[in-house]
Amino acid sequence: MAFQLTVNGRSSTVDVPADMPLLWVIRDVLKLKGTKYGCGIGQCGACTVHLNGKAVRSCQTPVSAVAKAPITTLEGLSADGTHPVQLAWLDIDVPQCGYCQAGQMMSAAALLAKTPKPTDQDINSAMNGNLCRCGTYIRIRQAIHKASEIATTSKLKKPSEVAVGGAQE
Repeated sequence: MAFQLTVNGRSSTVDVPADMPLLWVIRDVLKLKGTKYGCGIGQCGACTVHLNGKAVRSCQTPVSAVAKAPITTLEGLSADGTHPVQLAWLDIDVPQCGYCQAGQMMSAAALLAKTPKPTDQDINSAMNGNLCRCGTYIRIRQAIHKASEIATTSKLKKPSEVAVGGAQE
């Protein structure tokens, strides 16, 4: 069945089964490898993408459910790595093994789009369910605070300007 998708600001038609998880459409059909397969049951967060600006688990989202909603993957945060979350992740040196980090960053970007200056409690609530086997949770929290600072003090695109539609320049 053919589905019209808008991923990272680009329109694509994909011919896949209606029940195919969005994760596999993104990775295998559209060849965007930033979104990771973790558990396959929506519990770990590695597959997190934005759907209409909201963080969702793509492994549990059938392609038929996304309709014409804009989808943003890690690649859609910024074409050149200048999204505040990307900059903060590098500055704080968050990743250890790095496998969960795409999902962590997507959840963080969705949080900052909604709550530009989050408290630790806001961060804990938003990041709950994004698992990190290496235990980099303290650095993740530091990076989210740093991304908030970057977004509010720079001329770079703010998280709310890219998280909803994933527009690229």
